[in-house]
Amino acid sequence: MTNRTRKIVLRVPVTPEEQKLIRQKMALLHTRNFSAYARKMLIDGYVVHIDTTDIRAQTAELQKIGVNVNQIARRLNSMGPLYTQDVADIKGALAQIWQLQRYILSSQR
Repeated sequence: MTNRTRKIVLRVPVTPEEQKLIRQKMALLHTRNFSAYARKMLIDGYVVHIDTTDIRAQTAELQKIGVNVNQIARRLNSMGPLYTQDVADIKGALAQIWQLQRYILSSQR
């Protein structure tokens, strides 16, 4: 127990039915860490679960666009020409990002 930051342990006796209910609620939140779940419930009284799947997809798309922009900037800096295909690729990627953002915003309503 020397490495723990939380040195006080609380114990709560429960029935098997209560334990089953607690585990079901934890499963709904996709968490297996009972200590974190119990601490959050005892302190705040609720746990908010946010689905970040769409945001992760958007972040991945933004990273791809960043890579493309860096490649184009590298080509320009080395005095190479800017190809129309590069511009078309960037416009296509931006269109995908806007489509994904519209989807995310419409699903939040």
